[in-house]
Amino acid sequence: MSSWSWKAGLAGIAMVAATAYAVAQMPDHAGMHGQTNSGGPDRQQMMPPNGMQGQMMHGQHGMMMGSETSAQPTMAGQEAFGTIQEIVRMLEADPSTDWSKVNIAALREHLIDMNEVTMRASAAERSIDNGVEITVTGEGRTLDAVKRMVPAHVHELDRLGWNAKTEDLPNGVRMTVTSTDAGQVAKLRALGFMGIMVQGSHHQQHHLMMAKGEFSH
Repeated sequence: MSSWSWKAGLAGIAMVAATAYAVAQMPDHAGMHGQTNSGGPDRQQMMPPNGMQGQMMHGQHGMMMGSETSAQPTMAGQEAFGTIQEIVRMLEADPSTDWSKVNIAALREHLIDMNEVTMRASAAERSIDNGVEITVTGEGRTLDAVKRMVPAHVHELDRLGWNAKTEDLPNGVRMTVTSTDAGQVAKLRALGFMGIMVQGSHHQQHHLMMAKGEFSH
């Protein structure tokens, strides 16, 4: 082979290689290459070096951990505690609060009463004409709570359209609630003691007024 043909062959090979390289760098070729690869786009071109991959993964993990640890609990842990906390925050947010009259201790005693009546008092229910008769009894602190809370609730029941009254007993209170509406009579009997005690929306406002020193038991 002559010197000229040997050099021409080398030049041809170089041109083919250069053309192949240029085509490989074109975006269309990269897309086509990615489509023919079952794993998606060319991972060698899309993925960062191994060391950088580790740094990125670590950074993302740190961001995820940071978002988890930055969250703060919202539950007070005990319902009466949470109720008092809510009332105190309302008082603090109200510039008209007269702190010389605020009585959080009275609110705490009332919440204890609520717990005693709800969880410890005994309630014997009996259907009567047009309604229900409930004898609520207890001892010690529970008895005191019954005598304070049950008669006080009668006013709210009257406001709701029922006829309610209480009778004082040595060991508790007898509450009678009636209605002239047959549907309401069925409802009263289904509600029973605690269902009747939770009627109305005065409890929450009552708590705020008590804490402000504007209302007692």
